[in-house]
Amino acid sequence: MPDELDDVDQALLAALIADARLANNRLADRAGVAASTALLRVRALIDRGVIRGFHADVDPERVGRPVQAIVAVRLRAHDRRHIDAFTSTVPRLPEVMQSFHVAGDDDYLLHVALPSASALREWILDRVTTHPAVAHSRTTLIFGHDTGHTGPLT
Repeated sequence: MPDELDDVDQALLAALIADARLANNRLADRAGVAASTALLRVRALIDRGVIRGFHADVDPERVGRPVQAIVAVRLRAHDRRHIDAFTSTVPRLPEVMQSFHVAGDDDYLLHVALPSASALREWILDRVTTHPAVAHSRTTLIFGHDTGHTGPLT
């Protein structure tokens, strides 16, 4: 069940989604509340788990990881041993930007970024297809990526 978000919460979230580096007084102005209210409300949103963190959005290409892909992974079995063996290693590797446990034909989708196509190939061979819990993988190159709206639907 989603948290109840009033107009002030929604305004604070919208402003932070647009620019998480806003100073509190500017954030308060955008939400139409006092700075002390903005500070308390943001802390409450964090405490309630609505805001999970503040992150730098780093361009993988500019840090030497221009080749991105989605790697679909199917496990050999759906038992705790295979799931734990996989999730304790592969999704935690530095090449993995995001990991999704999904329903359907695949069990996991990994968003990865590496320096080159050959590095991607080697990573798949060394880290994914040879993993004892993995039965099958399929790799799809990413040509472009746009971030969607992460806030509440208004």
